[in-house]
Amino acid sequence: MENKVEEPQLDYGGLYTYADYLKWTIDERFELIKGKLFKMSPAPRRTHQTLVGDLFSKMYNHLAGNPCQVYIAPFDVRLPVKSMENDKIYTVVQPDICVICDKEKLDDLGCIGAPDLVVEILSKGNSKKELQHKYEVYEESGVKEYWIVQPDFENVLIYTLTDGSYVPSKLFTRGDVISSKVIKGFSLDLDEYFALMDE
Repeated sequence: MENKVEEPQLDYGGLYTYADYLKWTIDERFELIKGKLFKMSPAPRRTHQTLVGDLFSKMYNHLAGNPCQVYIAPFDVRLPVKSMENDKIYTVVQPDICVICDKEKLDDLGCIGAPDLVVEILSKGNSKKELQHKYEVYEESGVKEYWIVQPDFENVLIYTLTDGSYVPSKLFTRGDVISSKVIKGFSLDLDEYFALMDE
């Protein structure tokens, strides 16, 4: 007689670890933020995917031959607080794009520790999660640069970690060319970038 493995009963008020996360075989995608379960939005809109793909390819080409590497979701980023053990890690996120310059943080499961740069391109269903919960864990874990792209408003806000706290840039929009302090020499023309949504 075949042993049936029952799907876990996921409780949105429960507290989970990365060890729990690894056992789930559900088709839906989740993120863990400080042990709390967050269901990821359904498949993003086409414009979201266009913006993610374009920015990823620009960063990938720019970083050719560079020790820094860029990854695109789905890609697990584990943000441990005290222990690197799976059952002691309470935050696992999947940024749209992340850049990791320390190869020691990379393993077969993804990244363990703070990426140097994270980009989140907001969708209608996930704005609160990105703007509040992820902001906190990225700042606390030491992500040096955090870009928030808002396609609906055609703007970008860049948070730079300074003395352990995020300092926001001005709100960049069409007509601006933005650059990264983490990826030396990288810039993005927002006129060209947001024009992709018109195609």
